[in-house]
Amino acid sequence: MQNIVTPADILLPDFQKTDAGRWSVIACDQFTGDPTYWEKTKEIVGDAPSTLGLILPEIYLNEPDVQNRINAIHETMRRYLEQGVFRKYENAMIYVERIQSNGILRTGVIGKIDLEAYDYSADSTSPVRATEETVLERIPPRMRVRAHAPLELPHIMLLIDDPDDIAIGCCTEMQEGMQKLYHTDLMNGGGSITGWLMGEERQNVFLKKFDAVMQRSGELQLAMGDGNHSLATAKACWEAVKRANPGRNLRSHPARYALAELVNLHSEALQFEAIHRIITQTDPGQMMMTLMRILGLSEEPSDQPVTVIRAGEKRQLYIHKPTSALAAGSLQNALDAYLSANPGKIDYIHGAKTVERLAAMPDAIGFLLPDMHKSDLFPNVRRDGALPRKTFSMGHAEDKRYYMEARAII
Repeated sequence: MQNIVTPADILLPDFQKTDAGRWSVIACDQFTGDPTYWEKTKEIVGDAPSTLGLILPEIYLNEPDVQNRINAIHETMRRYLEQGVFRKYENAMIYVERIQSNGILRTGVIGKIDLEAYDYSADSTSPVRATEETVLERIPPRMRVRAHAPLELPHIMLLIDDPDDIAIGCCTEMQEGMQKLYHTDLMNGGGSITGWLMGEERQNVFLKKFDAVMQRSGELQLAMGDGNHSLATAKACWEAVKRANPGRNLRSHPARYALAELVNLHSEALQFEAIHRIITQTDPGQMMMTLMRILGLSEEPSDQPVTVIRAGEKRQLYIHKPTSALAAGSLQNALDAYLSANPGKIDYIHGAKTVERLAAMPDAIGFLLPDMHKSDLFPNVRRDGALPRKTFSMGHAEDKRYYMEARAII
């Protein structure tokens, strides 16, 4: 039986006393360029108990008062624990049904992951891996939040490759009779969410089926869906605990684990979309001459297409000197090389229409990339390791995970 994902001692408020809709807020790495979103969230929450007081929205990560914010987070965590806000569900797993903003159902299972089975390096061969490049510079600031926190509230989503929906599908079939722990609409257009306590018997059924899926998956068993840097931060903190305690038996230390939601890659709710590139404040003509040479761009078809948008005109070109298995990777490598020596600002855009609008500016050029089929995710990661950053997007911001469950980590 696999032991990478196991039941956890999960903390939840008593929702007869706590408003679940104000308790649950969106992942901290969303709306990082939209201060009005977080101001609105603050207004909705008011003085109610909320995960908003337990996380650091990354829009504030580089603010001069960030350490004061972190100190306040740790103090609020301790206060909630002392005041008995939480109820502990020991050795628990939670079955979750999330109705997304588009009305599509996404199901998942909450448990804890053993960080010893995870390695976020690009060439990792561990059972649990990053799907996109981990930006190492993003980890230390996040460690400042987690390292001295008594609780974790992760927004981690791990994907399982289960085309027949054997594992999580069995939870859907067993849902009747489970204890409902919460049900609420999610603020700011996030849809709704319901969570059920699975119970020991149902847990065992799920884990047996989950184990069969893991055996079929081979050496790559779980791939990151969301929260890549959150899980990487948990891993870095766990490694720090081990370094600080040489020779000590840490097998059961709570920092060895991280709370996460398992979701089936093949769920109808998960839609992979390309992330496009727009470069501004540059010389588009000079950039294109360089990219034509570096990438061997031509109109002769290849398996790495890219659409170039410049001055209102679109041109379909193909990469013939790839440096990555995917067009996004080959293009990104070339753009990085060019921008390291030439002026230009790169932004990553989800919508093609936005790229077309921005690329109409005289000092701008846009690149549209093809969607990656989600069925290619596991094979690509197995073959090439973590994909280049910003290769794909998985759903709209409003449909990212909202914080609900917590777990003690000290």
